[in-house]
Amino acid sequence: MLTKEEIEILESQGYLSLGKILTDDQVKAINDRIDALMLNEGGSAGSELAESKYIRHPKEEGADRLADLVNKGDVFDVFYTHPRVLAGIGTVLGPSFKLSSLNYRSSKPGLGHQNLHIDWGNKSVQGVYKVCNSIWLLDDFTENNGATRIVPGTHKLGVSPHEKLEDPSLPHPDEVIIQALAGSVFIFNSHAWHGGTTNRTDKPRRSIHTYFCTSDQPQQIDQRKYITEKTKQRIGLAAQKILDVL
Repeated sequence: MLTKEEIEILESQGYLSLGKILTDDQVKAINDRIDALMLNEGGSAGSELAESKYIRHPKEEGADRLADLVNKGDVFDVFYTHPRVLAGIGTVLGPSFKLSSLNYRSSKPGLGHQNLHIDWGNKSVQGVYKVCNSIWLLDDFTENNGATRIVPGTHKLGVSPHEKLEDPSLPHPDEVIIQALAGSVFIFNSHAWHGGTTNRTDKPRRSIHTYFCTSDQPQQIDQRKYITEKTKQRIGLAAQKILDVL
């Protein structure tokens, strides 16, 4: 489902734009559902993240979070079943992978900056990739509203920015700011250096992160622990396999 050129870009740069996958109506429905969840969960929003020993920073002062979206509405099913996204994940991780977590992140006005980092806490082995992410834009991403930055090609280094850089919080001379319309999707190798930037607008900048890992790795959110029978019946066997709940 990816072209030869797209595969080459993803393998060489460590990230790939899949273009606008969600329609404007889908984006609105998803944002409406998120607003309802944030109102309903209140201060406990994203609490599932804190229950996981595999998430290093479950709370961010500069961002609102929601977790376990697999069980929180059928509008979220597309995020881990879309064939183009799965093709991109498979390009990075190989044929044996599973969903690790499906989370919402909203960068707050004036906040949201992150150090450059990778999403792999263990010792890296050059050319061996264990985690891969997709970012689904629920707002337009611009250079001013806290869009994600990524340093192309750094997935090939086999080291984290904390091992290589004196100050990972600073802008990197080679970094690229992801800029695209709401509804767009980016795949990125999570071993590439990346991080959020400061939202310098007066509105939140919203996105959903669909995070995958190879089948031999533990999930950030234990899908077998959280999956409901209602969700299993709704999504079918193919999606259950991706969640590793069969």
